[in-house]
Amino acid sequence: MKPALSHLLCRFLALALMLLPYHGAQAGMIGTDLAASTASVQADRTAISSYLSRTQTVNELRSLGLDPQAAQDRVAAMTDAEVSSLAGKIGALPAGGDGLVLVLLVLLVVLLVVYRR
Repeated sequence: MKPALSHLLCRFLALALMLLPYHGAQAGMIGTDLAASTASVQADRTAISSYLSRTQTVNELRSLGLDPQAAQDRVAAMTDAEVSSLAGKIGALPAGGDGLVLVLLVLLVVLLVVYRR
């Protein structure tokens, strides 16, 4: 490449860098609460959706005269705070019948230990 052409190209590039707008990427720090809340809300929505799609829940909704699809649509329209509240209430429900089975099992073990002596 000829020196005159090389100098002209360098001057053009230097001028272009100075005059053309230079937009850098802007990144900012976000808190862990914001990053975790998005994933948490999505997990809560998934948990509620899976709860509503269970056959026992669908049968209960139908026996109450409610359409299960309407319930799914209402959950989809909820805000993030409402979803978190509902998921917390569902998570607080007893899973296996109020612990009666556990009490009976402990009683059975105690009786077996007492009568073996």
